[in-house]
Amino acid sequence: MFTGFFYKLKEARVPVSLREYLTLLEAVEKGLANYAVEDFYYLARAALVKDERHLDRFDQVFGAHFKGVIDLAGGMDEVSEADIPEEWLRKLAEKFLTDTEKAEIEALGGWEKLMETLKQRLEEQKGRHQGGNKWIGTAGTSPFGAYGYNPEGVRIGQDKSRHRRAVKVWDKREFKNLDDSVEIGTRNIKVALRRLRKWARTGAADELDLPGTISSTARQGWLDVQMRPERHNAVKVLMLFDIGGSMDDHIKVCEELFSAVKTEFKHLEYYYFHNCPYEGLWKDNARRRTDQVSTWDVIRTYGADYKLVIVGDATMSPYEITYPGGSVEHWNEEAGAVWMQRLLDHFEHAAWINPQAENWWQYHGSIQIMHKLMEGRMYPLTLEGLDRMTGALNR
Repeated sequence: MFTGFFYKLKEARVPVSLREYLTLLEAVEKGLANYAVEDFYYLARAALVKDERHLDRFDQVFGAHFKGVIDLAGGMDEVSEADIPEEWLRKLAEKFLTDTEKAEIEALGGWEKLMETLKQRLEEQKGRHQGGNKWIGTAGTSPFGAYGYNPEGVRIGQDKSRHRRAVKVWDKREFKNLDDSVEIGTRNIKVALRRLRKWARTGAADELDLPGTISSTARQGWLDVQMRPERHNAVKVLMLFDIGGSMDDHIKVCEELFSAVKTEFKHLEYYYFHNCPYEGLWKDNARRRTDQVSTWDVIRTYGADYKLVIVGDATMSPYEITYPGGSVEHWNEEAGAVWMQRLLDHFEHAAWINPQAENWWQYHGSIQIMHKLMEGRMYPLTLEGLDRMTGALNR
């Protein structure tokens, strides 16, 4: 059984050696696994896996080889009845369309037309509407309202996004800070980020320099203790995190990334933005409307030696990047592309990490625009993508 497991790990390209395999067998003979599958799993992983990058492959091989040893049913055969939440019933009034029906609905005709028409509707409309294609209402195909569908519209009075199509949101939106205490799943990210580190010895000489002490003592003929500054990671990183909206789908992996960079880099600064950086950034999402920091101040505060890393799915209305006033939730005097260019002009080493699957990028106009602004320096939030990013930032 163990021999087959060893060969399957080799086939899965987990670099396990014969010496490590013999160590595992010796540990089993000593009773370290305690005749429990879970204990054996942790023992085997500790003995056979040398690099965190291979943990996922090890888990897959372990699960496939020892399947049936553990009863994974967990009582799922008996599913108790549950009351249907009242919220589900309220959503019966939503408009659900097929892809064909959606394709037949035309957008109003651009940013100016959309804003002009909304102003007219607000002046003319006197009552509630549902299921229509013109007025501000619900469950219709109008560009204005909630629980309906339109290729480009202003979402009004809806708890959350359904189709990711709104170019403006008439709502007070509350976002949560990323939790930097999340540790599960961050190990592989830390390994990938280590390529970005650059070590330097700075500060007071408070660490014993053993090679220097030996060399100096041999030259002098008496004990000559040498000290040196402690070695620190000298890389400076400024991170901007997109928060809320479509980024809600990627909270877990972004928290893992945030937790990893907090522990890997001593010189780390971070701010939040929504969809696209504009004239203001913030540190606390609960106070983002009152405690914003000018983007100009951020540019002036952090030198060009900082490496700028922007994290976001870049999934938004193209107007948010290309038009003044295009922001989904406030009136921006200058287009998002203008602020992006200012950041890129100041920070020579910059990259964009996108948690959206890379094979979907081609279907989002906003991602294509941002990819062009970044001059191709957009990378997926995968281990391979982080490898490419760190390599580019080190150039």
